[in-house]
Amino acid sequence: SLEIRKIALLPNHLDLGASYNNIGMVYGNMGENSKALSSYERSLEIWKIALPPNHPDLAASYNNIGLVYNNMGEYLKALSSYGRSLEIRKIALPPNHPDLAASYNNIGYLNYSIGEYSKALQYYEKAQEIWKKSLPSNHPPIALAKRKHSTNFHFTYN
Repeated sequence: SLEIRKIALLPNHLDLGASYNNIGMVYGNMGENSKALSSYERSLEIWKIALPPNHPDLAASYNNIGLVYNNMGEYLKALSSYGRSLEIRKIALPPNHPDLAASYNNIGYLNYSIGEYSKALQYYEKAQEIWKKSLPSNHPPIALAKRKHSTNFHFTYN
């Protein structure tokens, strides 16, 4: 698909960016972080040219890059990418959109990973608040947020 799109499409076509993003997801699922990062960064380069500056797909790209950096243990880079994703989502999405909650959750997880339990708790609570408004009560992210909230409460206050 990518090779065909490279031939058939202009170098900064949206669909080419989507192909790189999808390839990044596959590499990420395979644990090949450097290849995933390269694919996500190429997708972001294309989408930065082809899309408005606060488009949700840009936020998704920054989020995906943050996930890879987080998996690689490069927490400052992950936080930067997650932060950019959150900034865009705050502008581009309604205040109770589940993707906005995902950004808060990812930043919470990162803070938890580096031992910043109070910060993690704040982000988890914000994510849970949004998910409660936007998803059914039996939806998996709500249960996950409750579990993380409970774990962080234990580390913060015990």
